[in-house]
Amino acid sequence: MDLSAAKNEIMHLLSRVDVGELPKLIQWMKNAEELDDWFMDNEKVVLQSIAEDLRTCLPVEAMLPSESLAREKAQKSSNPTVHVDAFLYDEKVVDLLCEEGKMSRDYCLLCGSHRTAPLGFISHSFSALEIRFLFQNVLPDLSGKVLVDVGSRLGAVLYGGCLYSSAAQLVGVEISAEFTSLQRMVVEKYGFTDRVQVIHADICTQASLLQNADVVVMNNVFEYFLESSDQMSAWHCISQNVRKKGALLITVPSVQEALEALQGMKGVVDINQWLEELPIDYDVYLGKDTDPDSFKQIHLYRVL
Repeated sequence: MDLSAAKNEIMHLLSRVDVGELPKLIQWMKNAEELDDWFMDNEKVVLQSIAEDLRTCLPVEAMLPSESLAREKAQKSSNPTVHVDAFLYDEKVVDLLCEEGKMSRDYCLLCGSHRTAPLGFISHSFSALEIRFLFQNVLPDLSGKVLVDVGSRLGAVLYGGCLYSSAAQLVGVEISAEFTSLQRMVVEKYGFTDRVQVIHADICTQASLLQNADVVVMNNVFEYFLESSDQMSAWHCISQNVRKKGALLITVPSVQEALEALQGMKGVVDINQWLEELPIDYDVYLGKDTDPDSFKQIHLYRVL
């Protein structure tokens, strides 16, 4: 059946539905999990392909040997925590890896016993669904705008911004040479070079870039990778340079939570004089894998 015939079939079917039931049918078609696989958008397919490419280049935990501080901090957590990159591994892939014994959701409370408890998962990347939510439901039209991803890591935000938005330029700043190389590989392979740039640098050396940014994204960017004194310096740089009136800041966790963890930052950064937190509608349906709780970790601010 060609497109024209399919359209006619659908219109014929809708014409036979009772008028009072038609709104219910249309609502079902919009939200039914049974139809999700029929409406997979091309952008999602591209992001899945990128994730598959990157999985072949990294260990399962997607951590580099140089990230010893992040490993140490995760191990010191009161609830044992492991890094599972949400962009690389959705729930289905995690389940498969657990079945194969390559990953576990639990840890033993007493070695050798059957007493177990859930492991804590931490991700330094947005999942593909969170990226779609970010660009389609949180951020406004980005036509002509510059987005900067601080600590771009695998580049998930950059690829999502290229696919889901009309941003003029998407710039990732990544301090790791290895992750910078991986991002540049993806940018070249998928033809994103006209809008995406990846800079290998410490964000504190990029004052001009921050000053000109219309959107700045920060996802778990400092806490696990920097000592407290270095986190304080990084936040001072961000607060001094992200000052364009009306510019938007996306953070995970909230700015308040990040700064409260740094005792010395109290009084150094006056959030109320710098940012205004904007409401986000988390109650959206983006398919059967929609998890509103994961969306609630995302916070949106506007520079005053």
